Amino acid sequence: VQLQASGGGGLVQAGGSLRLSCAASGRTFSTYAVGWFRQAPGKEREFVAAVSWSGGRTRYADSAKGRFTISRDNAKNTVYLQMNNLKFEDTAVYYCAADPRGSEVLAGGRGDYWGQGTQVTVSS
Repeated sequence: VQLQASGGGGLVQAGGSLRLSCAASGRTFSTYAVGWFRQAPGKEREFVAAVSWSGGRTRYADSAKGRFTISRDNAKNTVYLQMNNLKFEDTAVYYCAADPRGSEVLAGGRGDYWGQGTQVTVSS
């Protein structure tokens, strides 16, 4: 599975919204859980959100609950992260990852496949 994250790269004001996409190649993508992670300068990578292979189960970090929504469209081999009410502290490089073992593995910070990151910059 190859993953490509997109949707960042510009500057968004605090309180604004942004939607990230994670496009995947590979026929087995629909059997993988997918997650989003982020890494801010000088900080460790942290889990943001994950979705099960079917889309029926989602997990969120406390910092994302109520503001971010993860979803997937298996017909398009794409997972989305809708981010609303963005804060300055959301500024980071965002990565997507996939794992066949389930969303709980991703929530634990692990993943078999990783995409390159996309920069999200929120102005205060």
